Amino acid sequence: MATTNTTEAIEALAAEIGENIFIDVAKWHLYLRDAHLHTPLAQQLYPLVSGGRIEEDQVVQILKNIPVKLGGGKIEVPLSDLLPMQCQVNLMDLLEEYQRNL
Repeated sequence: MATTNTTEAIEALAAEIGENIFIDVAKWHLYLRDAHLHTPLAQQLYPLVSGGRIEEDQVVQILKNIPVKLGGGKIEVPLSDLLPMQCQVNLMDLLEEYQRNL
């Protein structure tokens, strides 16, 4: 039963991330749900959210460790390099709000 609750919590977090956070490519905003990056990101962020205080350094490290393939896989860029600074700030706010509502 706990697995179901955790799965639902991750899905809810992924939905929030997918609707509110985007990558910027040539001034085009591609939301993480459309890029199919919201669920892998939520899966990695959930332990931080459920485990106590959320540290920005930890979130940034997770963003750096998620590779995004571009050009049909010719190159990989860390997710952190594709998120505008305001989206990183919004992500932190979103995570803190989500944590308060747990």
